[in-house]
Amino acid sequence: MTVPEAFAKGLAFYLMMAIGLKGGVEMSKNALSFDVIAIFVAGIAMSFAIPFIAFRLLRATSNLDTVNAAAAAAHYGSISIVTFVAATEAVRLSGFESSGHLVALAALMETPAIISALLLVQRQDGAQAVAGAERGELLREVLLNASVVVLVGALIIGWVIGEEGNTKIAPFFVSPFQGVLCLFLLDMGLSAGRGLRQGWRQLDAATIAFGLYMPLVSALIASVVCALLNVGPGDATLFITLSASASYIAVPAAMRLALPKAQPSVYLTLSLGLTFPFNVTLGIPIYTFLASLVT
Repeated sequence: MTVPEAFAKGLAFYLMMAIGLKGGVEMSKNALSFDVIAIFVAGIAMSFAIPFIAFRLLRATSNLDTVNAAAAAAHYGSISIVTFVAATEAVRLSGFESSGHLVALAALMETPAIISALLLVQRQDGAQAVAGAERGELLREVLLNASVVVLVGALIIGWVIGEEGNTKIAPFFVSPFQGVLCLFLLDMGLSAGRGLRQGWRQLDAATIAFGLYMPLVSALIASVVCALLNVGPGDATLFITLSASASYIAVPAAMRLALPKAQPSVYLTLSLGLTFPFNVTLGIPIYTFLASLVT
């Protein structure tokens, strides 16, 4: 069973628009403060640092070479917007309050991990191991990929229209949200199952284990950051989820350009086939619990 690609992309764009608008509306209610700037800096630092940790763990425990380990590590420094959307619903159902600034942080955390992966490969294998950097394709893919553009654009629109404007578009972007999310999660579950079935033979036991324990490692680090910054439970849940999620949209596109020798069957099986279903079933409840502990 497969969902038509055009329909699945439409669902993804709808969800990014809806969550971006919601975040922008929430941001319009609150001024930019030192606490917000601090969590922005922490999130960008997490996105840049996590690939180095993930790379060392993969190289120490698995049989992956430098390029495949760096490509896989990049996915864990970036974020999964669908996991983030699911976490926003979990926060709402938990009764926690969250600000819209975490939506902006999600956009900011998309790209630093890609830079980290390229630095890792260049340091290990030399600059010639990275393709396309001179021609600018990679820069365009990183900064202008569809998920970043849609998310940031919707965020700005929501910030401009505010609460009053949001009531006018609520019948389209608020009321159907949960139903569309269910359809998209069904499609992602089917994709994850196909990826796991096709790619698991190329992964050893240590690599498979990495796809399950790496989100928890990132979540623990993010929990410490939330405790140090005194972040509220709703924002802490979302921050921990962002840190623990793994990209399967923006980073794979960038890796195809920059590291063509990396195998998609490895990094997509890890991020989409293992980490994504783990996060949406077991991870988000764990991250909510961690957030309640540290706050």
